[in-house]
Amino acid sequence: MSADSIVGIQKFHAGNVPRVGGVGLLFGLAGALAWSAWRDLVRNEAAWLLLAALPAFGAGLAEDVTKRVGVMTRLLATMAAAGLGAWLLDAQLPRVGVPGVDDVLAWAPAGFVMTLVAVAGVANAVNIIDGFNGLAAAVSILMFTAFGYVAWSLGDVFIFQVCLAMIGALLGFFVWNYPRGLVFLGDGGAYLVGFMLAEVAVLLVVRHPGLSPWFCLLVCGYPITETVFSIYRKRFLRGTSPGVPDALHLHMLVYRRLVRWAAGSEAARDITARNSATSPYLWGLASLSIAPAVLFWRSEPLLVGSAVVFVCCYVLVYARLVHFRTPRWLRRRVGR
Repeated sequence: MSADSIVGIQKFHAGNVPRVGGVGLLFGLAGALAWSAWRDLVRNEAAWLLLAALPAFGAGLAEDVTKRVGVMTRLLATMAAAGLGAWLLDAQLPRVGVPGVDDVLAWAPAGFVMTLVAVAGVANAVNIIDGFNGLAAAVSILMFTAFGYVAWSLGDVFIFQVCLAMIGALLGFFVWNYPRGLVFLGDGGAYLVGFMLAEVAVLLVVRHPGLSPWFCLLVCGYPITETVFSIYRKRFLRGTSPGVPDALHLHMLVYRRLVRWAAGSEAARDITARNSATSPYLWGLASLSIAPAVLFWRSEPLLVGSAVVFVCCYVLVYARLVHFRTPRWLRRRVGR
């Protein structure tokens, strides 16, 4: 569910729901990678990857349990996890596909700092979109599927197995989370998923010099765009801190402007139905960046063009929702 609390402006469910889905996710991931190791499909790097993920997962889980771990602390813990990944797996960005910036990243300290920021940013982005039943889980499954397909195409068994393990673990969580919302990822689960996505992206770029970083950027286009736009909206349009939660994320606008329900119905069943009816809209939006990334992963110019088109689509959708200009056929009436 929401990243900050189960109460308040970002609460869209009824009752208290366990926020420890990340624990099951971690065990599922570890079990799948252990099986892959037993089959001799992965080696020590799988253990190093799990070890590197622990600070990000631990900080998020601590917030789920205590409600006392701030956003900055979680980001720093995720940066520490990224640092471990760079040390144990050589997961350090060598390039980002931007002329001039890539020259700077050739200097190892700059590449290290960029890696810390990028990994923490993606992890936080997944936490931000974790707002409705099945939203973050399904979008992450799509992203890992895209990464896994390209890893398979490149003959990278390790990354392919990591993606399969994450897809399996997320599917196991998904059946409990969607549509009834019996358990939430929580911050621990969201930061774990985001960290794994970021590490897979970095490792693909590191291990395959011919692969454009724009492929990874486009695969993660929805959560990254949501985060960057949220920072811009809060800091420059509203004059508030980007860390202050609000109810103006795109998925919240979809909930309020597209998912229609019977007036006055606050029954738990109807609240859950409205919650779950929101996610498919965002699955479709995320596919607008993931599909072209898979189709054009060999062509950097097409990847860059697709990224620009996706950002324009995102801003257009957001603007139309804010100004109540959504087509009638997109609106759903949910509830009694």
